[in-house]
Amino acid sequence: MTARSALSYRPTNPELAVFVSGITSMGIEILALRIVAPQFGNHIYTVGGIMTVCLAALSLGYWQGGKRAPDATNRQITWLLLATATYIGVVIFASDLLLLQTSSLPLSPRYAALPASIALFGPPTYLLGFISPYAAELSQKKSTGEASGHVYALGTIGSILGSAATTFVLIPALTVDTIGLVFGVALVGTALFLEAPALPRKPTLASVGVAVLLVAATGVGPVALDYRGDVVYQTQTAYQELEVVDNGDVRTLYLGGARHSAMDLEDPDRHVFEYTTYFHLPMLMADDVDDVGDVLFIGGGGYTGPKDFERSYDVDVDVVEIDPEVTDTAEAYFGLEHGENMTTHTTDGRQYLQNTGEEYDLIVLDAYKKDQVPFHLTTVEFMELVSDRLADDGRFHANVIAAPTGSAGEFYRAQRKTMDEAFGETYAFRTSDANAIQNIEIVATNEETDFTAAELDDRNAERDLPVDLAEQIDNRLGALEATDAPVLRDDRGEVDSLLDPMLGQRYVIEESDGDTASGDGETPSIAAGTVPLAVAGRIGRREPAES
Repeated sequence: MTARSALSYRPTNPELAVFVSGITSMGIEILALRIVAPQFGNHIYTVGGIMTVCLAALSLGYWQGGKRAPDATNRQITWLLLATATYIGVVIFASDLLLLQTSSLPLSPRYAALPASIALFGPPTYLLGFISPYAAELSQKKSTGEASGHVYALGTIGSILGSAATTFVLIPALTVDTIGLVFGVALVGTALFLEAPALPRKPTLASVGVAVLLVAATGVGPVALDYRGDVVYQTQTAYQELEVVDNGDVRTLYLGGARHSAMDLEDPDRHVFEYTTYFHLPMLMADDVDDVGDVLFIGGGGYTGPKDFERSYDVDVDVVEIDPEVTDTAEAYFGLEHGENMTTHTTDGRQYLQNTGEEYDLIVLDAYKKDQVPFHLTTVEFMELVSDRLADDGRFHANVIAAPTGSAGEFYRAQRKTMDEAFGETYAFRTSDANAIQNIEIVATNEETDFTAAELDDRNAERDLPVDLAEQIDNRLGALEATDAPVLRDDRGEVDSLLDPMLGQRYVIEESDGDTASGDGETPSIAAGTVPLAVAGRIGRREPAES
């Protein structure tokens, strides 16, 4: 096909249907993670499960469609498009309830998301699979090979467009429900175009009915009590789902369905999450607090740590936060004010360290989640880069989520062993007396320091720090014993397997008033990824408020 003929090419009605089905099928596959992740997490098993379900359903649709293709008509393609749009309306309306129901099935956490993925995304993808073989059968091309190649090329081009548009345009700009509405309306519009200009009565009425269903599902949706509190802001960023939830006087930032930061609206300086007080431990390990002048936080969230350090010490604070929406939300809802002593850099933490010429007295890494850890921020190569960007007497603080002992502590042991390779000394502190998954704070020094608990206690008593760290010092863990835990390296993808034992287990965050709360967005004693049915609602599916 020449350039001129390509520009003048006009697809047939079946070819148009193939193109739109390609856009929709790939868009659904990408959108699926945003629907499933708040309930089951966005780890590799959720992502891989969704891809497996969609590819299997599409293949089954191709196979069944090929068997029935000899009887294919344009009208049958119309009904397939309308049936798919109808199911998208069902997904918009009932996905939360179905996610809750399937989360209670007695499955290994590794496979927990599969039933919901099958029920939500299997049927529409299966139906779309029929369209390509139908279109090939109806093609005006002379040979079967030419017809098949032409049709599947159009479908692939549609998939490329659907992938790019969903990823780079729709998800950052619209809610999940609205994106579903866009896909549904596109299918209905294509169905009507296939019947034009005659517009027979039954397909036309069905198209109008499906369009009304889609709009109603998007606008109405089942609404019930959200056990977390009042959702005051919600958006889909390029990286995750972001929500701000008020529960009484406490405002919490949820990223990807998990609690990330919290602020007391009545007392903004209070540490709601106890682990944030541990960020001050490196100040005990400096020869003098006044020697700490330049501080870097990798991961902003609600900016609890950066705000606290700017307020408490005579320091310049740099913050690396990859998601600009997180920083904007911190400014709008968590009292963040950028002054001459605080600067935010919107980039990846490792890239920033590779490109900067700055040297820091303290670097704090606060970018991990329980079920999603940026692999490139865990390896010995990254730790060596951090060490190079620290002053000779600099300190590094890593907020690691794992259990202190047992199989759920595999990631902690591997991460500490990796840090031992790059730094002169490491110290670890648990943040909860429970043996559950929790925030474990690891402090590393470039020099060999060998601080005893008594020395840290003396410095805590002598120094006028904004928090009393006596209890934190008492929670110090012993040196890492001989272990077969791996040293994490760039050329080995071991982090996901180390996180496996934590799937489905409860993650607790100690609060400063002594209460223990779950860190995955669930109430205490509720397993990660589950929500009581009596209080379930359209969690994380609200329209954004004006910020």
